Amino acid sequence: MKVFRKMAIMAISFVFCGMVLGGCGKSPGKALTDTPTDTPTNSAGETQAGTSAETVEDSSTDDSEEIIKEGTVEKSGNVVLKQLAFVYKENTIAISDIADDQKIESMLGKADEIKSHTYSEDDGLNMDQLNGLTEKQYQYPGLVIKTIDAAEDKKSFIFRIEITDPQYPTVRNIKVGDSFEKLKEAYPEGNLMGGELSDQEDDFRYEPVNYVDVMSFHIKDKKVESILIYSLID
Repeated sequence: MKVFRKMAIMAISFVFCGMVLGGCGKSPGKALTDTPTDTPTNSAGETQAGTSAETVEDSSTDDSEEIIKEGTVEKSGNVVLKQLAFVYKENTIAISDIADDQKIESMLGKADEIKSHTYSEDDGLNMDQLNGLTEKQYQYPGLVIKTIDAAEDKKSFIFRIEITDPQYPTVRNIKVGDSFEKLKEAYPEGNLMGGELSDQEDDFRYEPVNYVDVMSFHIKDKKVESILIYSLID
């Protein structure tokens, strides 16, 4: 009888321990499942988004900014237009800059002469695509700037810059009177229209990407005689 009681007690103890151990095994399993779903996943998502934002910001930085002085008109990240410009008293004036009488005078001072012309069918210029548009020309010693009111809301923008004076260097610090060697070093992307340097007059063109905006250096006696920056208007 004693033996039977011992066996019964042992059996009951074994079953009870098994139930306790089974319950303990289920509890940790549930905790591990909840943890990665609620916290780490969201945290990882936030970290990834932060990294992505930093990457985009870094990639927008352009090395060419190092050689471009800060101008009065932002070019919205367009590096090509930033390059087609000249510098005067820390102001950068570029093709496609929005400009009017007041803006130009604030950057360059009062013009020696301002001319204005509105294109029409009977003006004899055969520029029908420009009919109704008004062109302005600002004349300075060694500098001519032309604008046209073809931008959004009839705002005027610069479409032609003619430089014959060394006080107006380009953003890469090339000015009238510089040697062809210095020009070629500053604008290695450019091309001499005659193919190779000679004693003849020639043009050296810096014509980036779009073939609409151009910077042309007229070469005479192997030096820069004049600089023309322009944008083709349809």
